[in-house]
Amino acid sequence: MNLSTFYRNFIGQLQQIYSTHEAANITAMCFEKIAGITKSDVIKNPDFNLLEIHFKNLETSLSQLLLHKPVQYVLGEAWFYKLKFNVDENVLIPRPETEELVNEVFNFLRESSSKKIIDIGTGSGCIPITIKAAHPETTVTAIDIDEHAIAIAIKNASIHKTEIEFVHMNFLDKNKWNDFEKFDVVISNPPYIPIREKELMDKNVTNYEPHLALFVPDEKPLLFYEAIALFSKMHLAENGKIFMEVHEILAKEVSELFSQHQFQTEIKKDIFEKERMVMATHCS
Repeated sequence: MNLSTFYRNFIGQLQQIYSTHEAANITAMCFEKIAGITKSDVIKNPDFNLLEIHFKNLETSLSQLLLHKPVQYVLGEAWFYKLKFNVDENVLIPRPETEELVNEVFNFLRESSSKKIIDIGTGSGCIPITIKAAHPETTVTAIDIDEHAIAIAIKNASIHKTEIEFVHMNFLDKNKWNDFEKFDVVISNPPYIPIREKELMDKNVTNYEPHLALFVPDEKPLLFYEAIALFSKMHLAENGKIFMEVHEILAKEVSELFSQHQFQTEIKKDIFEKERMVMATHCS
């Protein structure tokens, strides 16, 4: 089978579960990563014969994709803020909405002398690594409950030559908080999806992404935000700020929760006009 035919067949099979546009993008990603072949290569050399190893690896990838496995896990990498990160099923796939949260942190850092930052629930490490890469003068700590996630984050930090203190711990264990000093920035994209919503979500999320990083009990949807508020009352420095990604239907509840803890809050919408970010500062 020549290159052009195989490429078209790859797209055609993916269209069983993806839109035409998505199928084409995923196909392009797979061919470039696995075989070093771009879309322009297919046009220029339609009769090119793939190496047997590339053919087999692409077929294996296709079989995984047809089981709804996200292409980022199939290829073992994902892009975030123009940086490439190693990912697997122990960490969430970095998302554009989280890039918007990091933008807010950057805006704050440009206007302040803030130096100490903590990321709560770091996963792949995409948030703290991106911040440290852009602001090497900062001191960054990142924590996660999953030791496998920490291992991936450490590897990503090494790849991007960023010095970050990674801590393996359960953030909900308040007894661990005494080990920390003050931070100028607290940032978190914590679990916030009520378990009842699981049935409404795409299979490529629920079947592969880590539930520990996604879901919270239906009766305690603000579980992590309550902990972040209490932690920040103890460990947020004067003139510091908290940046959080939130469920769009819970933004007002998160904002009210922090107001009750004497924080001044602001809700921000993402590019899709959804309320996906809450920022908080100490009330003066």
